[in-house]
Amino acid sequence: MAQNESKSQNIENIEAVGTSQLGQDNPIACISIIGQIEGHMALSDQSKTTKYEHILPMLVNIEQSEKVKGFLLILNTVGGDVEAGLAIAEMVAGMRKPSVSLVIGGGHSIGVPLAVCTRKSFIVPSATMTLHPVRVSGMVINAPQSIDYLKEMQERVVRFVCEHSGLPSERFYQMLEAREDMANDVGTILDGDAAVACGLIDQVGGLGDALEEIRRLTDGEHSGEQRR
Repeated sequence: MAQNESKSQNIENIEAVGTSQLGQDNPIACISIIGQIEGHMALSDQSKTTKYEHILPMLVNIEQSEKVKGFLLILNTVGGDVEAGLAIAEMVAGMRKPSVSLVIGGGHSIGVPLAVCTRKSFIVPSATMTLHPVRVSGMVINAPQSIDYLKEMQERVVRFVCEHSGLPSERFYQMLEAREDMANDVGTILDGDAAVACGLIDQVGGLGDALEEIRRLTDGEHSGEQRR
């Protein structure tokens, strides 16, 4: 019983993040995606997770709030459920409020679409991003339909990332299949400078840079600046 009450309290705290105590002096909301993105399957209590069903209502509240002028998406995630991550990324990409992402620590796997779904993306120099092919866990039936499903899911991820960044799709596929960076896997690991150099992330920068960009975008909204 106590454990359920604790989880309920955590949910209330999560839902309050970014939308409480907002006023004229603090019109920027903040959402953090930390640890593993939890989707349709619940992970263990020992895992640090971000539950997508908590994030989606927060985004709706931010979009509807007259107090919120823009929001910051902070990422330090190892990835997780592909559909859940894409769901959050699509929600953010479809919002009209100015948005900026900041990758700290890591923005791995399905964290890559989340990093590029905002109007402007930043990454700190010490952060890393891992690009690798889509995978599934559990039992997989060895059939053409299974291969087609993974291929189509991979294409959706690549299409989203390339539409919301400056990374060409051909280069993205090459990085997904590279064999030089990981001893027991394929893919590519990028630090902050490399992520910007290849066109995946817009700019190397920190919290101050991200907040300054949100204010610039907010001022641009008021002056009729077009969204990219």
